[in-house]
Amino acid sequence: MPIVKPPAKVLVTGANGFIAAWVVRMLLENGFSVCGTVRAESKSSYLRNLLKDDVMKGKLEFLVVPNMIDPGAFDDAVKGVDAIVHTASPVHLHADDPDELIEPAVKGAVGVLESACKHAGPLLKRIIFMSSSGAVINAPYTGTFDERSWNEGSIAEVTEKGKDASPMAKYRASKTLAEKATWDFVKRNKQNLTWDLVVTNPTYVFGPTLSDARTPSDLGTSMLMLYEGVFSYAKTMEERANYQSEWSDVRDVAEAQLRALQTPEAGGQRFLLAREPFNWLDWCDTVNDLKVPGISAPFTAHGKGPKYRLRFDSKKARTLLSLEFRYSRAETTKDIIDEFIARGFL
Repeated sequence: MPIVKPPAKVLVTGANGFIAAWVVRMLLENGFSVCGTVRAESKSSYLRNLLKDDVMKGKLEFLVVPNMIDPGAFDDAVKGVDAIVHTASPVHLHADDPDELIEPAVKGAVGVLESACKHAGPLLKRIIFMSSSGAVINAPYTGTFDERSWNEGSIAEVTEKGKDASPMAKYRASKTLAEKATWDFVKRNKQNLTWDLVVTNPTYVFGPTLSDARTPSDLGTSMLMLYEGVFSYAKTMEERANYQSEWSDVRDVAEAQLRALQTPEAGGQRFLLAREPFNWLDWCDTVNDLKVPGISAPFTAHGKGPKYRLRFDSKKARTLLSLEFRYSRAETTKDIIDEFIARGFL
């Protein structure tokens, strides 16, 4: 049961992503060194400037990995690291062919593990693969789900319908197949591994962003959905009420990766990350309750919407990782509003 402590060096793939950027920042704040991979040098510019003191101190470096499905794409990145947090994976809902999502998700995940086996060396103790609740939830998408569940339904839909599968099924299938591939890799190679695997499965993730987004369309998928679901007038009250899931603040999700690195018993475990259920009317209510001058949401329901049909059990993360999910919806909403105002989105 290895444990990774500061000043260990951690590789974070897809370092400029919504969650990954917070993981990078939190690792640095807790005394770790970080190597972050990005698809192009320009993708690192914002973080380089934001965290320039750490760059100057040699605590933060970036490595360009143009295409993570290339054989050996991560060979150089894994050298000399004590741990890996693999977050790089396509996250969008506009793929035509399911393989646009599935191929990079699966090959990227397996590629990191293959590079780790060949080039990481004896320092490597733990790899965290950030999956998704999309790999857990399963049709008919009602009831309570925990880490024992797998999303076989989306795989079946994509297999049967191909390009005609729903956008969400394509995305969820990519996350499920990528996670399955990581566990299968570890099972096949466990006799030769000097490191162990931890998987985290966040639900919807909201909160302030560490990016150079200049318009709402530049936001990541989950934050763009929140912007459209809460602040736009494009959706009806019924649509906002019927869209249900659970959520966590991005800073709590980043902390979960940090705790997964430092908790010996986390090895070999899968962790659902979910603070509480929501529909978009809940967020509308919170926006209106905050009474920020000049800011309001289109609807107010205050508990009059339908009951939650879907729940996620995050007991394991709360107990084994001692994760408190510290940010309430009111705190997260206030921070989002402040950011959106500063960026000119509201």
